[in-house]
Amino acid sequence: MRPLTETETKTLFDKLANYTGASLKQLIAPREDGDRYVFRLHRDRVYYVLLSIANLATSIARDNLSSLGICLGKFTKSGKFRLHITALPILAEHARYKIYVKPNGEMPFLYGGNVVKAHVGRWTEDCPEHQGVVVVSMNDTPIGFGVTARSTAEARRLDPTGVTCFRQADCGEYLRDEDTLFAGN
Repeated sequence: MRPLTETETKTLFDKLANYTGASLKQLIAPREDGDRYVFRLHRDRVYYVLLSIANLATSIARDNLSSLGICLGKFTKSGKFRLHITALPILAEHARYKIYVKPNGEMPFLYGGNVVKAHVGRWTEDCPEHQGVVVVSMNDTPIGFGVTARSTAEARRLDPTGVTCFRQADCGEYLRDEDTLFAGN
């Protein structure tokens, strides 16, 4: 487990900033007890972990360490960063934009579908096109995240079957991808 390089950090922060905006600074701000969260790379996966725990993990051999902290995602072989569903608690807490899905739209989303206009209960105002959003149920439970297909103003004029948000990850992945989600490969 090692700290991220400068290019890896920039790639990670660009991806996270698409979802969190200015509150990205709160992810790395020191806590009241003096400890802070850091990003660590183990194999190709990025973990969000307390610095004190990351320092303790250095005494464990890399082959024996499977994970530590919250897995945010992984770097692809081409150097891009892909967020995993395990990052949802972090994204939901710091999200700038949210889309609220009606109860009849939760299951299609959880089965891997995109969010259509007929399933949108409400959404954050002034959301631009191709912006990272957290998808939440009407009772404010985060169920996934995605990228907007249209801005809020354009989405209002769509027909009911028009896609408003492209799915990136949903809570159904815990069941669909349970064999590969936490695997080292």
